[in-house]
Amino acid sequence: MNKLEAFGYITAQAARGEISFPTSVNAVLRLQMALDDPDCHVDEAIRLVLSEPQLAARTVALANTAAFGSAGGQVSNVRAAVLRIGYRRLRGLVAALMVRQFGHRIGDRVLRAKAEQLWTHSAHVASLAQALARHVTRTDPDTALFAGIVHEVGGFYLLSRADEFPGLLEDDPENWGALCEDVVSVEVMRKLAIPAAVMEAIGALRDGVPNAEPHTLLDTLLLANRLAPVGSPLGEAPQATGALPFDEATLQLLRTEAEETAEALGDATLV
Repeated sequence: MNKLEAFGYITAQAARGEISFPTSVNAVLRLQMALDDPDCHVDEAIRLVLSEPQLAARTVALANTAAFGSAGGQVSNVRAAVLRIGYRRLRGLVAALMVRQFGHRIGDRVLRAKAEQLWTHSAHVASLAQALARHVTRTDPDTALFAGIVHEVGGFYLLSRADEFPGLLEDDPENWGALCEDVVSVEVMRKLAIPAAVMEAIGALRDGVPNAEPHTLLDTLLLANRLAPVGSPLGEAPQATGALPFDEATLQLLRTEAEETAEALGDATLV
């Protein structure tokens, strides 16, 4: 099967809703569904977080960043961390864990390196999106963080399938991979029950242009992608150029705050 046939096969599967997730992703999906239950008591949420050591560690780390109120003192346990960040922010951490699980079944060393770079890119975009939402676009910071984490979920899915199709993600001058990723992203996001507003913003990213006075979730993601210090290994649309819609002091504030949050989300290692 050549590259074009492979892309066609994966795209056709996605269009039929035949999305296959690794077992570890399905496990985190069950965790997400439980936390999304309005009847989920805080003690049950804490138990669920403790059942995933990575999630527990990242919850405490994120609660201790400036973006989440570390001025109130450092927390050192999951209960205090969950109470500080709240369920909505916890959803972002669960999404981060879920996205990273896609890399677990990748055996090829080169593909694994791509997945780790894609996670680093996503963590930076998510952290910058949250900071931009707080200080520039005035959109909901929790939604911006979540959208940044999942904005490349189609790429993670393709990487998780690429072991089956040698050469699938090598140089692609005709951009078949981008077209395939767009179709796959929609179906993966549907299966993950990504909110419609987030799906719409992510779907518009490739050809999107930020408003002169940025104020939407799409504007937030576009600016976060532009500012991210690590790019996607799968190729992206040309970055916008020209002056940024804020001053140098704001830029430094965004970068400082985002760097701390990105660190709390975790390094690129896919264990």
